[in-house]
Amino acid sequence: MNPDRETAAHEALTAKLVRFQRPERDLPYLTGLDEDRVAGLFGLTPPAYRDRLAALDAQTRTAAAVLRDAPGTAGLPARLPFAPGQRIVALGESTTADRLSWLEILRHLLPDGVAVTNLAVSGSTTTQALAQAPALTRLRPGWVLCLLGTNDARRTGPATLVSASETRRNLAALRELTDARWVWLTPTPVDEKRVASFEPFRRAGLTWAGKDVDAITAYLLERPEPAVDTRPAVTGRHLDDGVHITLDGQREITAAVLRLLAEL
Repeated sequence: MNPDRETAAHEALTAKLVRFQRPERDLPYLTGLDEDRVAGLFGLTPPAYRDRLAALDAQTRTAAAVLRDAPGTAGLPARLPFAPGQRIVALGESTTADRLSWLEILRHLLPDGVAVTNLAVSGSTTTQALAQAPALTRLRPGWVLCLLGTNDARRTGPATLVSASETRRNLAALRELTDARWVWLTPTPVDEKRVASFEPFRRAGLTWAGKDVDAITAYLLERPEPAVDTRPAVTGRHLDDGVHITLDGQREITAAVLRLLAEL
């Protein structure tokens, strides 16, 4: 490979890993995994890692500022149903673990005194998310925002990683973990053509079918709890892998969340 192309490919991979991976959440019982050690896992010096985090945070602040001033969302932050002293906990996978996620944008639009804990882990299924039960008990949130299901629909052969019936059972079980007010976000749709052409997925034999994600969406929209339908926000706003979402898509998800929350 051309050295310049190899360097560019390495930089692109590092940027994607820093954006979507949270090693301290994958290994919650590994004490001492501070920011300096996490930097080393990405092959970065601590200052370089912090610079990247600051740059990502600046992008979420800019996205929040756009929503604060946009005609369709300008007045919504003032109507959010959160009170000072409350805690919001988010459960999810890479769409929420993303350092440019809808949640990180929303964080900059919340009233003072509202705490946010992001428990999302990239790659998580609904089965794996059930392991968050102790954290929910400990954190005692007033609100839970939950976006799961895309990884359940992942295939490495003819069957989905998690069966449709188990996904429904897991989602219902998650809701029973806490008395907090609960809001679902439907799993973000996939771009099947991009998924099929993304070489790392091809090598690993990973596929997604839109109908599998749609079935989970339909189940959540039929539940009694309020739910944000992410499909309009995400359509046409995928990264090259067809699964992860662009910053514009994340901002549009945030707008949809604001609109729903402002009505509660």
